[in-house]
Amino acid sequence: MTKILIIGGVAGGASAAARARRLSEDAEIIMFERGHYVSFANCGLPYHIGGDIKDKSKLLLQTPESFLARFNVDVRVMNEVTHINRQDKTVTVKNLLDGSEYREAYDFLLLSPGAGPIVPPIPGLDNPLTHSLRNIPDMERILNTIEMNKPEHATVVGGGFIGLEMMEAFHQLGIKTTLVEMADQVMTPVDREMAGFAHAEIREKGVDLKLGVALESVEYLPSEHIADVNSGEDAAHQHIEGELKLSLNSGETLTTDILIMAIGVRPEIKLAQQAGLQIGELGGICTNEMMQTSDPAIYAVGDAVEAKDFVTNAPSLVPLAGPANRQGRMAADNMFGRNEAYQGTQGTAICKIFDIAVASTGKNEKQLKRDGIKYEKVYVHTASHASYYPGAEIVSFKMLFDPNTGKILGAQAVGKDGIDKRIDVMAVAQRAGMTVEQLQHLELTYAPPYGSAKDVINQAAFVASNLMKGDAKAIHYHEISHLTDEQLLLDVRNPGELEAMGSLAGAINIPVDQLRQRINELPKDKEIIIYCQVGLRGNVAYRQLVNNGYKARNLLGGFRTYQFAQA
Repeated sequence: MTKILIIGGVAGGASAAARARRLSEDAEIIMFERGHYVSFANCGLPYHIGGDIKDKSKLLLQTPESFLARFNVDVRVMNEVTHINRQDKTVTVKNLLDGSEYREAYDFLLLSPGAGPIVPPIPGLDNPLTHSLRNIPDMERILNTIEMNKPEHATVVGGGFIGLEMMEAFHQLGIKTTLVEMADQVMTPVDREMAGFAHAEIREKGVDLKLGVALESVEYLPSEHIADVNSGEDAAHQHIEGELKLSLNSGETLTTDILIMAIGVRPEIKLAQQAGLQIGELGGICTNEMMQTSDPAIYAVGDAVEAKDFVTNAPSLVPLAGPANRQGRMAADNMFGRNEAYQGTQGTAICKIFDIAVASTGKNEKQLKRDGIKYEKVYVHTASHASYYPGAEIVSFKMLFDPNTGKILGAQAVGKDGIDKRIDVMAVAQRAGMTVEQLQHLELTYAPPYGSAKDVINQAAFVASNLMKGDAKAIHYHEISHLTDEQLLLDVRNPGELEAMGSLAGAINIPVDQLRQRINELPKDKEIIIYCQVGLRGNVAYRQLVNNGYKARNLLGGFRTYQFAQA
């Protein structure tokens, strides 16, 4: 009889336990969890705080009782594995309720410890009004502070998924909110010009967004009338009042009533280190494609492991629930002699930011530059469905690809509607090894309420193919500030658009529909840099000019990309 021990529940551990039972009715499966909850929807925590998910019990996916009833898995909550003895294949477990210790033997061990919040060495962070959010007790402490301290102002440090979701939760509760981010953008999986749409949305909602700013110190100022706390009272229900004085590296100070630290997570590797398992350069547990650690009897999955990047094959740390679930399932398969290989993480992700969604898959431009990978990029801004049918919204889409082979390297999209659909299609296309040439031929659903006859993805593929075939020559938004006297800016929009939306300094304006009649106004000894609102009319003008013997380039993504890149 096979005996499997699983350390940690949530996505990876719980998936492995359920899969192992489906494969074998007689295996002994024990799962250890040091907290109270074995399987909960940690991605849903901010939405309960903000009130979208009313019922807390909806976040509890499985309890020890339900796991036992359905899968015959012995789930031991409040039991922490403190030591792994690889020689005799046992673990030492501490019962956190009574302090007792015991040993348990294994044939296979699965590590699914997850990742913990990074707590930077900032003076004054250890106070009752500062929180991070990883699990249900964290969520309850935040809700308790909101209830007891009745905050009028909240500060969130960190512009990643948790930070953005907590910012929105506070806003929804009517609490004035400041978001502090040390980088020059929120949502680092996308590039800065795409994050510009999120910055505009955040500021439009009245959130005080501080980019390129870091928290330096925190001072806790208790209220005069803090209630006495009985030592026996549950710490989650203490009566907390007071405020925090935050010092920022910009020289500014902020007074706030609750502080959320969400600057990222790092893998929980203490047990793996103690067991002498190999740790990677990025600080995660090393695994092979079977999800085995350097000890073949010990598997590891989820946020704690370094998994292969789908594009580069290099080790990567991507703390996402989807990969963790798939890895847990595969690890269980392999314990029972199957030969399942994990095929890499693309990092496909989406985040709701008020009324817009920001999503991405594959590599972004920052990563491609860092890794020295040759790429080209295109931008498309087009309607989420037929523009004549009510409710169409702009999808702003960026695609990165290999300029020689057309291999898809990554994609990003922002907008109010149809964002998940586009990035999901791109994630599938990338995993299937499709090229931009093949993307042109994708046949996607079309009816006026749902899509367009030429989908956003088809259009991006057309633009990319034009570049590869030499039918178009591009200039990008970041090159506009470096034009020389040998170049001339041509705005081909209508005069009314220039007044309403702004324009680039020094550009001459000839609307595209007048260009044939007025083409002689343009000099042939200069390169004409064409732009319109989103790049479409610019391409029409580009073809007219080059067919008439002019040197020209078209601003990809048009004035809209340029504008939001500055946001």
